[in-house]
Amino acid sequence: TKEYEETSFGMGKAVIDGALCTKCGKCREVCRFDAIVEGNPYRVDGMACEGCTYCAHVCPVGAVSMRPSVTGTCQLFIRGDERFSTAELALGSGNTGKLVTEVKRHLKERAPKGKGLVILDGSPGIGCPVIASLSGVDFVLMVAEPSVSGISDLKRVVADASQMRVPMAVVINKQDVNIRMSAGIEAFCQAERIPFLGAVPYDATAVEAANCGRTLVSYDCPAATAIRTICKRMIQLLEEMERQ
Repeated sequence: TKEYEETSFGMGKAVIDGALCTKCGKCREVCRFDAIVEGNPYRVDGMACEGCTYCAHVCPVGAVSMRPSVTGTCQLFIRGDERFSTAELALGSGNTGKLVTEVKRHLKERAPKGKGLVILDGSPGIGCPVIASLSGVDFVLMVAEPSVSGISDLKRVVADASQMRVPMAVVINKQDVNIRMSAGIEAFCQAERIPFLGAVPYDATAVEAANCGRTLVSYDCPAATAIRTICKRMIQLLEEMERQ
């Protein structure tokens, strides 16, 4: 059941005061995103506005102001002692580090104290949401794919986690799609002394599981077998860390 919901606000977006606007057109001239719509008065297309504030700076009569925009809603669900904290993005909004931080805060404030694990499903890539996911955690499991961009992203996130002094381990997804690059990821982990917990092969069953709303490990397939093995190794690694 849903226990809590709160509107989340992001960076400001431009708003034009029709009573002040003189329709001089300076805001339209400087907007790189074509967010200013000509009319009587001028108005701002909120879906196109990126919040750069340029239009507000050039308006000679102060008709443009920046107002916080709704990026989505933070939600917390409860089932027994379990808590699930998430966010639903508003139409046209993207994930941000601030939103990730809010989701983590709601979970921390309302989760039962001292019980079990808190698992964060971080965003892919290397942007601000990823950095926000890494902040304050005890351990990070990085899932890399054997591609040029996948290896590049892995190296950059490893550098961030190292700077934040967060212990880490690595898993390869779709390992057999590119055996050579998968071997390169393993070699990188060995060189950086990062625990490598295993690889998940490409498995079409994952599509079926997603379409049916089921977890992949509920199937008897190669990918599920690999995930179970990785899970056991992950638990062993965490237990070793706790004993140290």
